[in-house]
Amino acid sequence: MGGLVKSIVSFLSELGGFLVTFSDAVRAVFTRPFRLGRIFKECEFIGVNSSFIIILTGIFTGAVMALQSGKAFRLFNAEGVTGAVVALSLFRELGPVMAGLMVAARCGSAMAAEIGTMRVTQQIDALEVMAVNPISYLIMPRVVASYIMLPLLTGIFNLAGIFGSWVVCIHLLEINEATFFDKMQVYVKSDDLWNGLMKAAVFGIIIAVVGCRKGFTTSGGAEGVGRSTTQAVVISSVTILVADYFLTALMF
Repeated sequence: MGGLVKSIVSFLSELGGFLVTFSDAVRAVFTRPFRLGRIFKECEFIGVNSSFIIILTGIFTGAVMALQSGKAFRLFNAEGVTGAVVALSLFRELGPVMAGLMVAARCGSAMAAEIGTMRVTQQIDALEVMAVNPISYLIMPRVVASYIMLPLLTGIFNLAGIFGSWVVCIHLLEINEATFFDKMQVYVKSDDLWNGLMKAAVFGIIIAVVGCRKGFTTSGGAEGVGRSTTQAVVISSVTILVADYFLTALMF
């Protein structure tokens, strides 16, 4: 019983730490200096440098979905709706979730490792001595950049997925191209896309807050940096999946 209470207290303490970090980052957005240069730099790291892996993952996600769905629908002579089903799955769920998981693995880990290294080498203490707010300098730009770039990466993932599904449907399953796009236009609504992009924005905040928080609270030298990096990826990935359920229940 004592172990359970200890686990609950630890969980609530960790959750409170994430909320405090997020609130501090939001406050720093509206406090001078605004750190636009830092924000643009993080946008490049999170968005531009992640585009290749997002495109590659998106193409093969759409392709494998089309391959499996098309063969299943062919049993009922309904293969014409394959494109619409793939598009709905990408826009509503797979786009934001897969893009979030890719960014969490690539960028969330890097955030935790970089900030954690700065913590154990006392660089963050040096910033405070120089009257530089570490929240404003290190965390806020990453949170803002993740919030901006993850919906854009999700849009790229969706386009890549549609392209992958088009290749499979038209050239492998021999589905009529006009039917492919017509069914997609009929069944896919703009709300499906926008709700998915809003999910992605939430996931971006989760990735940045978790990664920065775990790095900021790192201790124990190189071993601690490795531990914080692993925890950042695991916690952000699990939180994305949990948050996706509740966001889906609210939106659809």
